[in-house]
Amino acid sequence: MGTWDVGPFGNDRAADLCCDLDEATADEREGIVRGALTRVIDTVDYLEVPESEAAAAAAALVAAQCPGGEPADPVYGPDEPLPDLTGLRDLARQALDRVMTEPSELMELWAESGGAPWHTNVRQLQNVLLPRPP
Repeated sequence: MGTWDVGPFGNDRAADLCCDLDEATADEREGIVRGALTRVIDTVDYLEVPESEAAAAAAALVAAQCPGGEPADPVYGPDEPLPDLTGLRDLARQALDRVMTEPSELMELWAESGGAPWHTNVRQLQNVLLPRPP
């Protein structure tokens, strides 16, 4: 189906990530989220859509555990419990920053289709992931 919503879980790649998390052992789940984030952060050249969508979903899972974060999508999010992902907060923010930085195919596609709601969702996730003052 591709993409059906502007939220971080409204696409096939996010659904694949959540399925991978559900099929993984409890000890493997943090590594899957970390991997989705670092693949995007480490991309210097053109950032493709699948990696961006997986990273946005991973960042949303981290943000869901932070103060002010929205819970993961009850339909498309993972069914199995996740470990504490708050230690990945900075990586999640960096990954979203990279998704929103040229050259990024996902950012380009949303810009072409009038993606203001998508941009708003990403900015909300970025705000939740900002460090909180003590």
